[in-house]
Amino acid sequence: MSSPGVPTFDQLRIYLAVVDTGSFAGAARQLGRAVSVVSYGVANLEAQLGVTLFERSGTRKPTLTVEGRALLSEARAIGHGFDGLRAKVKGLLDGLEGEVNLAVDVMLPAARLGRVLRTFALEFPTVALRLHVEALGGVTALVQAGQAVLGVSGPLPTHVDGIDCVAAGSVAMVPVAAPNHVMARMARIPPGEGRQHVQLVLSDRSKFTDGRDFSVLSDRTWRIADLGAKHSLLREGIGWGNMPIPMIEADLASGALLRLDMPDHRGGIYRLASVWRRDTPPGPAASWLRRQFVDLGAEDVDAPGLSDL
Repeated sequence: MSSPGVPTFDQLRIYLAVVDTGSFAGAARQLGRAVSVVSYGVANLEAQLGVTLFERSGTRKPTLTVEGRALLSEARAIGHGFDGLRAKVKGLLDGLEGEVNLAVDVMLPAARLGRVLRTFALEFPTVALRLHVEALGGVTALVQAGQAVLGVSGPLPTHVDGIDCVAAGSVAMVPVAAPNHVMARMARIPPGEGRQHVQLVLSDRSKFTDGRDFSVLSDRTWRIADLGAKHSLLREGIGWGNMPIPMIEADLASGALLRLDMPDHRGGIYRLASVWRRDTPPGPAASWLRRQFVDLGAEDVDAPGLSDL
């Protein structure tokens, strides 16, 4: 059984150039080589592989053989891999990060996150992204521990050692319940009624929000670390709770959840901030992300009648 040799990347580049330009002369112009060098490179590649890649007799234009067509996709994959490698190395030499670890608050609207990251993928194709989604102080905890270079965090104490921050928008939070919940069926909810029913509360284990509650009225609480689970439990009518409006717009429109008109709790504004460690400032790609979140957040308009949580 014959064993093919190992072609060089230059030989593969010549082969692909001939395919893309349709001629040896076109490949020579594209690569800045003599036609004889291109012809010699293809002949060497065919010798290495032990197959004929182009039909040369009886035609003025080189035509791929069956073997040449069969190997084309693998050759292109290798070519793209080398191009990606060179682009990543160039980025590293220019100071561009190889990977960005980003942590975001679960309250950050999913549409905004998707919009930013979709553009990020186009702007920085060589930079890998590792995304963490946390609740409350969990974002800043990751940044402070060095596990994320940049975060978009929810409300924090006024000062966290070693952390710089800048405002990055806000999200309106409102109390809701399923249509079959007791308070949802009331024509008028009396003051203090929320204390009589189970309140679903988002919580986390970070030190930054330890012992700190956000708009907790009831003594009867279910504490949940996952916002998606809280959303599902609210829809099941298990309790009432505060939810970010962007996440429940479809539920409010369909009637799957109802906004509660509670006289002593209208909801509130959940402030977001971009956070990073002062001693390890974000690189070019992470700084681009920070600017996007800050600029988009500046467009947020606070809902009337709601104060900060």
